[in-house]
Amino acid sequence: MTAIEQALRKPSEVRLIPFLVAGDPDPETSLDLLRILDEEGVAVVELGVPYSDPLADGPVIQEAATRALSHGMNLSRVLELAKTARESGVRIPLVLFSYVNPLIQLGFDRFAKRARESGIDGVIVPDLPVEENEALRTACADQGLDVIPLVAPTSRERVRMIAEQAQGFVYCVSSLGTTGIRDGFSKDVDAFLEEVRRVSPVPTAIGFGISRPEHVRRFSRHADAVVVGSALVRLIGERREALQNHATREQALAEIREFVRELKTE
Repeated sequence: MTAIEQALRKPSEVRLIPFLVAGDPDPETSLDLLRILDEEGVAVVELGVPYSDPLADGPVIQEAATRALSHGMNLSRVLELAKTARESGVRIPLVLFSYVNPLIQLGFDRFAKRARESGIDGVIVPDLPVEENEALRTACADQGLDVIPLVAPTSRERVRMIAEQAQGFVYCVSSLGTTGIRDGFSKDVDAFLEEVRRVSPVPTAIGFGISRPEHVRRFSRHADAVVVGSALVRLIGERREALQNHATREQALAEIREFVRELKTE
């Protein structure tokens, strides 16, 4: 059983998977946020590689990626950031969330080796279908990295096939479209989650649009973990000036910590 799967099978009513855009608003703050998330006992962290054409991401994450890219953040620097986090004592499983082009440019074998050396435990590649991921899966298997698939409500005929290949967990997309904060969800999403859970040999997680404690509590009944991305990234963006000001930095970090605590309230 891999580190990611172990983390998502620990007894808990709420297992939270926060998503961060690495390098937003700057690498130092990303390191502090990883330490805070580790201290707050989240299950896993998704570390997003900023990308100029993020097809699955809504405006909040796109804007964060733009800010990170403006500071020179790229795949290699995200891996360096992860390694520094490990060296500073961060122990929670880290999942790299990256579009496929940066991985192709680096090379799958080289990427997998560097990811393992940096302390990455798994990877999510939203624009690489399972039918086309054999080369990445082989490279990652050689380094002990999980390749985590996404499954959407439109994938119902393919759910079993996707789940059978899953490692770490199956990422269930709550609704169609890009990521972003939502007020409501389809009435069919609970049945979809139960269907995936029934056929998956690994834990399940749900993401896209989850932003409030009541969302986390609701979906924790139907999935093993809940991903919160845009809501956290938006808060970081709103506090970015305070985070980059020595006089206000600690207060801004405390506010983000409190947001995470509220999400985890059972």
